[in-house]
Amino acid sequence: MLYVFLSICCSVIVSVLLKLARRYGIDIFQAITWNYSMAILLTWLFFKPNLQAIDFKQAPTGVYIAVGILLPLIFWVMASSVRVAGIVRTDVAQRLSLFISLFAAFLLFGDNFSTARLVCFIIGFAAILCSIPWQKKTANRKLLSNAWLYLFVVFTGFGAIDILFKKVAAFTPVPYTTSLFFIYALAFVIAFISLLIKVLTKKARIKWPHLIFGWVLGIANFGNILFYLKAHQALSGSPSLVFSSMNIGVILLGTIVGLVIFHERLSTLNKVGLGLAVLSIIMITFVNIHHW
Repeated sequence: MLYVFLSICCSVIVSVLLKLARRYGIDIFQAITWNYSMAILLTWLFFKPNLQAIDFKQAPTGVYIAVGILLPLIFWVMASSVRVAGIVRTDVAQRLSLFISLFAAFLLFGDNFSTARLVCFIIGFAAILCSIPWQKKTANRKLLSNAWLYLFVVFTGFGAIDILFKKVAAFTPVPYTTSLFFIYALAFVIAFISLLIKVLTKKARIKWPHLIFGWVLGIANFGNILFYLKAHQALSGSPSLVFSSMNIGVILLGTIVGLVIFHERLSTLNKVGLGLAVLSIIMITFVNIHHW
């Protein structure tokens, strides 16, 4: 369970860094770009990807490109969501995106659907609705009124990324970690081109603080994936335990950090949504174990 705990910590650290970026004047666009350069380096060092294993005529290149575009795009949206809606709500939206991939398993991958799973989906959807900051008294009403949109994009975006990663994992001729290296490289190229355009149009300047912050963000982001994979290897007989512990742990630790460190306020409805989120993850894990 140590690897699960470390993965949870890395995931929450990513949210914390995104929250702190604005406070310290960090250009999050640049930071996310450089984050992928660190992810490429660490993937190369830890996973030793076999680039010769990729046959672009047979590999799901279209899926690689789609994920390469979505990763930085949704990361940018997530950064805005953390700033506007807070760590607690953003983590709930991100973790409940698993229901999109589970629903896709029924539609795209031929998985069985049942009444029990439908109940889980309904509870998960209710949790999302309850987590949205529908009303909040603040001078910046316009900014916070868009919080639901950021949360919705985080929810659907991470769900779409998870589905695409499932397609990548299903292509067994190429090792998953090799595909991951290629996807990170694509994400970095796409993000860097976008950054270069901003620099050339004088909308941004590359500076060391943004670069270093991005590398730290990349270490935490990669650590989340590394420890999650190691947790599955260490607990290969209990994948559902890793799955549920990871998602519930991120929501609970994110809530503690958001409330204690950043003094985020939750309404009674938000607290109900938090409880429903944990309940829905426990239920879907239980349903999957018993194949209901």
